[in-house]
Amino acid sequence: MLDIAEELSRWFEEGRDFAVATVVAVSGSAPRGPGAAMAVDGDGTVIGSVSGGCVEGAVYDLCVRALRDGRPVRERFGYDDEDAFAVGLTCGGVIDILVTPVRTDAPVFRAGVSAAGRGEAAALARVARGPVELLGRALLVRPDGSYEGSLDGPPELDRTAAAEARAMLDIGRTGTVEIAEDGARCPGGVALFVESRVPPPRMIVFGAVDFATALVRAGKFLGYHVTVCDARPVFATRLRFPEADELVVDWPHRYLRRTATDARTVLCVLTHDAKFDVPLLEAALRLPVAFVGAMGSRRTHEDRNRRLREVGVTKQELARLHSPIGLDLGARTPEETALSIAAEIVAARRGGTGVPLTGSGTPIHHDADGREGKDTRSRAAA
Repeated sequence: MLDIAEELSRWFEEGRDFAVATVVAVSGSAPRGPGAAMAVDGDGTVIGSVSGGCVEGAVYDLCVRALRDGRPVRERFGYDDEDAFAVGLTCGGVIDILVTPVRTDAPVFRAGVSAAGRGEAAALARVARGPVELLGRALLVRPDGSYEGSLDGPPELDRTAAAEARAMLDIGRTGTVEIAEDGARCPGGVALFVESRVPPPRMIVFGAVDFATALVRAGKFLGYHVTVCDARPVFATRLRFPEADELVVDWPHRYLRRTATDARTVLCVLTHDAKFDVPLLEAALRLPVAFVGAMGSRRTHEDRNRRLREVGVTKQELARLHSPIGLDLGARTPEETALSIAAEIVAARRGGTGVPLTGSGTPIHHDADGREGKDTRSRAAA
């Protein structure tokens, strides 16, 4: 439900009770992954989506019923070959939906929605499978391990659930973890669905060039917090980059060394100037970031690689460099080039091949390791 936190915050403020349906498990191909949510208020107003349309009507009815009787429910939807008119996913996958009625005086849900709406890191852990009296019970877990709420079981159950949720929050994962009803750290009778909400990942664009203007817009569209860095103050201006979250005037390698990055950070080097690129990429390729890409012709790429080897960058480190940056879309304009770069970033994050789906036979949905979407009910589910 945290993916629709902004809208739900308004409902809380307006005193509108609602029921929220959340995708808690996925098997095979499915339109949306774990954490996708749809909510229905007492007037029948709908926000969000759980399937892109396949089962929305049936889920709406479940929400109305849950709001009326006050009881959570878990339901599975899949494709039925024997009854093509049955409610299910035409893509052939299976999704499990947890529907939870939420009153506006529910402090845990209100706090979770509020934290997510403010962009704070938090995890909402709900009982998605287990004893009927525990279904839908929730904890809100903070990065320091403190938590609000209770699963209404033995005290050790809350402590174990909070510890498991914090571990998932630490790496920004959303998925399911199984624990025993008595709180033992082993698969047992309780399945917790943990929604992690962390600040947006960073995209740092080095080089305040025309292509960067379009890439900033693409990065914002993909949900990144976008920084533009350039050593030339005449180019790194708010007038040229009105949509950037942050503008930095500094030498790129110096800024990279002093700013925070993590395993979700994307670095895009658009300067294609050796005096900027070489010291910057020497530092970037040794950081545990998600993506490092650099713009330039193939001749520029070969010259840049030679210079990087000369300053001690290893073959393994160079293998991490996406250069020339972007997928082959035949792009010409800055907007088309930004699209090709954004497409490569998505493919790198999700394990995509970048080839056309038409006639390829490749999976439509990938995990980061390139496998097709899998059952997310295991402990390591994403």
